[in-house]
Amino acid sequence: MHIVEVPRTDRPALGIALMVLAMFLLSIMDAISKHLTDTLAVPQILAIRFWVFLIFALALASSNGLGRTIRSATPGLQLLRSLIMLGQMSAFIFAVSYLPLADVGAIFAVAPLLVMVLAAIFLGEKIGPRRAAAVAFGFIGVLIIIRPSTGVFDPISLIALGGASCWACFQILLRLVGRRDSVQTTTLFSAMVGCAAFSMVAPFVWRTPDPITWAWLLVLGSLGAIGHYLLSTAFRHAPASTLQPFAYTMPLWAVVIGWFVFHDIPDRWTFIGGGLVIASGLYALRRERVATQA
Repeated sequence: MHIVEVPRTDRPALGIALMVLAMFLLSIMDAISKHLTDTLAVPQILAIRFWVFLIFALALASSNGLGRTIRSATPGLQLLRSLIMLGQMSAFIFAVSYLPLADVGAIFAVAPLLVMVLAAIFLGEKIGPRRAAAVAFGFIGVLIIIRPSTGVFDPISLIALGGASCWACFQILLRLVGRRDSVQTTTLFSAMVGCAAFSMVAPFVWRTPDPITWAWLLVLGSLGAIGHYLLSTAFRHAPASTLQPFAYTMPLWAVVIGWFVFHDIPDRWTFIGGGLVIASGLYALRRERVATQA
């Protein structure tokens, strides 16, 4: 059977808007996950999240027909992408259960830098010297936020760093599968693999949630489903190298949420580093537009 490549649109402004919104929703989801780790084990949290995600994915798939949606042109890449996503989620939630949300978010800010490099290597996306300089300054901003000498890089931080690497690989694979598969197919694969994997582990660590905790779990699953759908859609409208500067908004959302929800007040260096990261991202976007118009 010949599978026609899924049509794509070149609408970078829409892709950026979807990326920023996805980062905001996923940051709220991360804060809820941190709250839930006080009473529930990580596999149980993720299992329930993916059950809700699967309901959303099946409803989304019904618009095109379940049989048609479940057929992927890249099943191997879809499976690999989903498994890497599970590793990223597990590492992140485990890390935030021990570290402040802002610290883990700062470590995860390394991921967009890795994506830009991986996009150049595997997707053939060109990054000029000025955009490379912007990436370097963005990395300096990340170092200012993290400040390794303050003890951020303890063993739990290494788990977070591993999760950031998984996140970068996940986004590259998301871009690759998006060339052949629809957003509905990608969403359904994520839900099925995640639900199957964590449902096998959850019974061994299960604690019956109370009604309020169930409500938080339902909100968690809904935010995760919507956030990843928006993320998948964003990559259909703009190149990975264009979107990645705006993935830097996620650690900044983490700082804000950690401040207001968990009372983790960031210092001036966090604001300085965050400002440098955002400025670098905006400059990289400007260079992308200049290159496109040339």
